[in-house]
Amino acid sequence: MTEHDGPDAEHQRGDGVSDATVAALGKLSEALETVEHARGLLYGFHRLTGRADLALGEAVSMLRDAGHHELAGNLEKRIVGRNVISGRWTFQIVEDYDDGYYAEFKEAERQVRQALVDGKRHLFEAEMKEDRRTHGTANHEAVPAEAPDQ
Repeated sequence: MTEHDGPDAEHQRGDGVSDATVAALGKLSEALETVEHARGLLYGFHRLTGRADLALGEAVSMLRDAGHHELAGNLEKRIVGRNVISGRWTFQIVEDYDDGYYAEFKEAERQVRQALVDGKRHLFEAEMKEDRRTHGTANHEAVPAEAPDQ
């Protein structure tokens, strides 16, 4: 067991920070994590749609090679390289999301943390860890052994 048996300074609330504030910041963190997850799914959508378009291009070539020129041409004209939504491929959707909603959400969350707890992150989770871990037990340490500022 280390001399200091609790979270590091970056994960401790300051004087005067209420339970209600820490709980609200925890909910804000949860919301941001959900946005991060949604962003990952959006990138997955982008990659899968791109892969589908490339595979479709191969299918068109194979249909053409098999003598199905009219069907291949119809697929190529209707779908290969088509916009996913009006005027946009998926990379443009990702860019709009990243530069708009995502960037604004990240900055707003950062500003709230800065205003309330000097920018500290995951205070709610750090306190939950303290409540749930078994103090003095292996693999239940507050911080890694090599962590500075214990």
